[in-house]
Amino acid sequence: MGVLVTVTGSDHPGITAALASVLADHGVALEDIEQVVVHGRLTLCLLLDLPGTDSPALRDLLFRAKELGLALDFESLPDARPRPPTTEVAVTALANPISPVHLTALARVLAHHEANIRAIDRLSARGLSALELKAEVLGDGDRLARLRHALLELAIAENVDLAVQPLGLARRSLRLVAMDMDSTLIQVEVIDELARAHGVGEQVARITAEAMAGDLDYEQSLRKRVSLLEGLSVEAVEQVADGLPLTDGAETLVRTLKRLGCKTAVISGGFDVAARRVQQRLGLDHAHSNALEVVDGRLTGRVLEPIVTPERKVQLLEQIAAAEGIPLTQTVAIGDGANDLMMIERAGLGIAFHAKARLRAAADTALTHGGLDRVLYLLGVRDRELDPA
Repeated sequence: MGVLVTVTGSDHPGITAALASVLADHGVALEDIEQVVVHGRLTLCLLLDLPGTDSPALRDLLFRAKELGLALDFESLPDARPRPPTTEVAVTALANPISPVHLTALARVLAHHEANIRAIDRLSARGLSALELKAEVLGDGDRLARLRHALLELAIAENVDLAVQPLGLARRSLRLVAMDMDSTLIQVEVIDELARAHGVGEQVARITAEAMAGDLDYEQSLRKRVSLLEGLSVEAVEQVADGLPLTDGAETLVRTLKRLGCKTAVISGGFDVAARRVQQRLGLDHAHSNALEVVDGRLTGRVLEPIVTPERKVQLLEQIAAAEGIPLTQTVAIGDGANDLMMIERAGLGIAFHAKARLRAAADTALTHGGLDRVLYLLGVRDRELDPA
């Protein structure tokens, strides 16, 4: 028979040792244990293999708990029946703050999809702005896909960020994070900035918007936009590259990833001058982007081969992973536009960052609020583990 013992009270050192010693003295088998401390209040659950609730071990546990200033309760549990197959998932909720309304809506969606919440952990240090819920989802991958779609709809309706990922070794061993540059690692589109410097900003911006929304073939749109830059001086290009604003949280994200032992890369359909600057500023391990043809110190309006198309982004992700000896299941790809879609689908974890609807729907998860450092919450990193400086 299983007996579940629940101990509650003010937390202090020595509780687990004292109670475990009672079990050891009586030779009781411990089948399971879980503990949580919330604002100094302890809840400790022990599943014991006992013949009944009249065991001397329970009597001594009660006495020992009382000496420690704790309350102890217990109940008999029926023999465990075979459990249906489940998938363990982590559901990350991000809002400022997470309200009871958010939590109610989230819990109802999980219950509707037969996802049982097993644990809730706060990731944010100040205020309730980041939560991770560990849950078990009944059934196969189809049910998980439906849950993910429902959470995406809820995130849009409630103006929060919600992500669901399978728990397992892959999540805990991510080793390569590849990021788009324009509107991801930096706040602007480089080609738009170059166009403004050359007096063709409005023409290029219209083509950029159509390309990022997926309404134009990427390679054709790139060549068309670059042709409008013909005659721009290299000095003007470098001046733009020197003034590119990093996205909020980019430095914290990269520093923390490096501290975790992750390799980092920028894979961009933008331009090499800007990508090299971003690589240097952030200390990225790899940088791949398009090269603009230059003759006599000025742009010719042409892009050198090979062009970083959506297909090329996937090839570069695979090449970097292979060179570093990293399986694709242990990679993360982050982007915002349609040209990132294939790379995000190929990576072990694809994250749409402040992205268009099409990319959000295709990615494993999406962030629509805040800075790039919020990516770390999706990896289960808590605020106290971040490296902000």
